[in-house]
Amino acid sequence: MSRVLELYLDDEEGMMALGGRLALAVIAPCILFLHGDLGAGKTTLVRGFLRGLGHQGAVRSPTYTLVEPYELPQGRYYHFDLYRLADPEELEYLGIRDCLDGEAVALFEWPEQGEGVLPAADLSLHIHYRLPGRHLRLEAHSAQGEAALGRLGG
Repeated sequence: MSRVLELYLDDEEGMMALGGRLALAVIAPCILFLHGDLGAGKTTLVRGFLRGLGHQGAVRSPTYTLVEPYELPQGRYYHFDLYRLADPEELEYLGIRDCLDGEAVALFEWPEQGEGVLPAADLSLHIHYRLPGRHLRLEAHSAQGEAALGRLGG
């Protein structure tokens, strides 16, 4: 049985804070899938994640570029947004194999668009609207994901 953590966050600040806590809980290599409707807070969570690691620059949604790499003192991080991916095979042209070399952390928004090419997630986050905030369900799918949830407090 996989470990699950459920949370309710009141606002964007809560999502940023959770992202920062998650960044400290995740150890490379790790693959995270972020599920949620448009505007649910996936990119906000990633922004908090990268800020939690000390990144000071801009954190853009890679909606058009599909991937944004970040080289930080702690290691390599990749933020993917597969919303506009026409075919999962396009991931090969993006150099997906190089990104998933066993030494990086990869965060995937809209991972269902890469089904059949993406490896299994270590940790998946499902974000649902529950106004005025968000309900999150974090689910571990591997020992790496279980360890991350344990460090997160779940």
